[in-house]
Amino acid sequence: MVPKLARELGTEKLCRTFSAWSHTVALLFAQLTGALGLNDVCDSLRLHSGPLSAVRGATPPSRNNLSHANKRRPAELGERLFWSVLKHLQELSPGFGTGRQGSRLASRFRAAIHVIDATTIHLIAACLDWAKHRRRKAAAKCHLRLDMRSQLPRFAVIDTARENDAKRAREVCAGIAAGEIALFDRAYVDFGHLYELTERGVFWVTRAKEHFAYRVVRRRLKKRDGHILRDDEVVATGPLSKQKYPAPLRRVEAEVLVDGTWRVMVFLTNNLEWAPSSVAELYRCRWQIEVFFKQIKQTLQLSDFLGNSANAVRWQLWTALLCYVLLRYLAYLSRWSSSFTRLWAVVRSTLWQRLDLRALLAGCGTATGSFRMLGQPEQGWLPGLGLKPVG
Repeated sequence: MVPKLARELGTEKLCRTFSAWSHTVALLFAQLTGALGLNDVCDSLRLHSGPLSAVRGATPPSRNNLSHANKRRPAELGERLFWSVLKHLQELSPGFGTGRQGSRLASRFRAAIHVIDATTIHLIAACLDWAKHRRRKAAAKCHLRLDMRSQLPRFAVIDTARENDAKRAREVCAGIAAGEIALFDRAYVDFGHLYELTERGVFWVTRAKEHFAYRVVRRRLKKRDGHILRDDEVVATGPLSKQKYPAPLRRVEAEVLVDGTWRVMVFLTNNLEWAPSSVAELYRCRWQIEVFFKQIKQTLQLSDFLGNSANAVRWQLWTALLCYVLLRYLAYLSRWSSSFTRLWAVVRSTLWQRLDLRALLAGCGTATGSFRMLGQPEQGWLPGLGLKPVG
């Protein structure tokens, strides 16, 4: 798959002694091991050049080769490779892309639920002038659309942190079909875009901005019902918002438990049929994308970068997403039920060993969901205690 994409993009012409396949393997190795720099990657791969060559003839790079490849070879190869691999894995195992995870409420909805958010990757301002968005700060930003049930990315945009999230909303939500549900926070609120989603038949839930001006046209809830304080149909009255969104909106005010404290939150949606509790619960499902960002930031290499150019940073972010999907596929095949962090740690510790990873993960500690060791009773005999093995 990598050589084919390299030929299609013309990247093969840039590869002489260091192939596109070897480049991809080196970047995936950096993600799995948490490599701190170019020397770390190159020295480790050179020390294991024998086992490395068994990975379809991959070769260890020199520092200059890897640095040049990250800077000059278009990161579009990494992007297209990610989506090609994800599509291929879903074709191999259809259940991998249609998992029913997330909250119980989300699983009751027949339509697909998409969560849209962005995460900021902090960079070193002194080295990365292209990513400066403040006087002394530089950062890249990954705008992502996550499938709620499968916990897999459906769309991603990697760019600098200069642009407001709402400017990327149309691009990120372009692939959502009629009848599906989009969840996003108020940073993505753009009434023009929200009205376009409504016209397309897409349901959405978000939080209202603090200074949202509106007029109540119908009170759906006469008095407080549990943690639901208000449920109204409203129209926007702001000069621009009423022009961009002329249709009625639904405003739900509810108490939500956040870090052990009840807080009042106001939600907006274009669906007039759901129960108000469902609106609040759906927005709470948006936390799944925060969990996703936390997983990849705590395990994969998104703090130390192997290059300072925009292209090198994009390469590293796309290979991080690719590594996440490959690990999730291993977890799916082995029915892994422990944490993603532990999965990454087990795979990292067995990189240079010839093992059946699927069998290893299936029998590794509590991986099958039982919180006891997977040994036989006779293996619990301890010499010197006067106990005899069973059987």
